[in-house]
Amino acid sequence: MFCWEPTEGLAAPMPATRSDVFHGTLALMILKTLDGLGTLHGYGIARRIEQISGNQIELNQGTLYPALLKLEQIGWITSKWGVSENNRRARYYAISRAGRKQLRAEAANWSRATDIIERFLKPLEDLA
Repeated sequence: MFCWEPTEGLAAPMPATRSDVFHGTLALMILKTLDGLGTLHGYGIARRIEQISGNQIELNQGTLYPALLKLEQIGWITSKWGVSENNRRARYYAISRAGRKQLRAEAANWSRATDIIERFLKPLEDLA
């Protein structure tokens, strides 16, 4: 199950089958997917994110399409109408120059954040 916002509160443990994705992470995954694979329709973006996550993340239309709209409105992706492989009308998305710049910045931010979290997960004697 995919959750756009982090789970609030720490009272109950998170279910093992649920993958919460923190705010902003979906944008990073979309940008990285489009940067690596080029122009894709929404369904293709969702399936690729699910595939890369090892099916730990499940995206639905109510999660993906608002994120795509937001990314397009801020100029990080562009879109145009086309025809899908099964002859249906589909909106195709591509990363913009501003999106590539933002992808580099976001990747650097996530790298720094994971380095910090790793410090908390190491035994104290390893930090000396």
